[in-house]
Amino acid sequence: MSDPGIGWLDGDVAFITGAGSGIGQAVALRFLQEGAKGVAILGRDPGRLESTVTAAGTGADRLLPLVGDVRSSADLQAAVDATIGRFGKLDVLVPNAGVWDFNKSISRTTPDEIEAIYDELFDINVKGYLLTVSTAWRALVESHGNIVMTLSNAAFYAAGGGPVYTAAKHATRGLVTQLAYELAPKVRVNGVAIGGLRTDLRGPASTGMSERSIEQSFAKHDDGRGPNLWLPLHHASPDPVDSTGPYVLLASRRNASVITGAVVNADGGIGVRGFASAAGGDQL
Repeated sequence: MSDPGIGWLDGDVAFITGAGSGIGQAVALRFLQEGAKGVAILGRDPGRLESTVTAAGTGADRLLPLVGDVRSSADLQAAVDATIGRFGKLDVLVPNAGVWDFNKSISRTTPDEIEAIYDELFDINVKGYLLTVSTAWRALVESHGNIVMTLSNAAFYAAGGGPVYTAAKHATRGLVTQLAYELAPKVRVNGVAIGGLRTDLRGPASTGMSERSIEQSFAKHDDGRGPNLWLPLHHASPDPVDSTGPYVLLASRRNASVITGAVVNADGGIGVRGFASAAGGDQL
């Protein structure tokens, strides 16, 4: 890892939820490369957090792994307090922890299944974002910091998940707009709408999907013959590292000081064409 003081986030302190794997881990490591003074990473699994620490190499001393659940305001308060206690301040907040519904459509689920998926997914993907901001906004006001939320192509378009996931991501897109309004002029709030990445993103435990990952879905459809042609940019294996740039830009004071309430679409061009397969049809 690079030494602090040479990148776009010189001396800044960040707090990232869901940073034990996937895009959260990739953003944490990129922030270190961009000169962050410290990065606190929150997750439920100590082993996954340790994998981020290990991946940080010589930058590990600027990481603070914290075990906690974004559904718990007490866990979040303890984590924010620990971050400020260790690094002295908080500049960048990245609400990122989430689960996916594995495209569970309304026509292939029962009402009981929808109820279970909704309760768990909205608790993590929406309430978790709200609680994270609710806990940290005062520290961000003090530092004139900013928030960068992880959204999805599902925040704009169909077929990035089932109805529950799509509704949740539309909700967090609304949070970007509302919180940018409420926290101006002292705190900027933006989002990054990423596309499908090869990560360990899991499903709701309440419906038995906690051991499934989105990486397994990619592997199932990977014929080994080259790029994924359903993406206009044709990435064969979308890597979280490739999506970290927009987070750095939006978190940077000197490069994004006039940007708030915005969402950067970093989805490989899904919005240009949409997905190739149709839904519905004669099977309904």
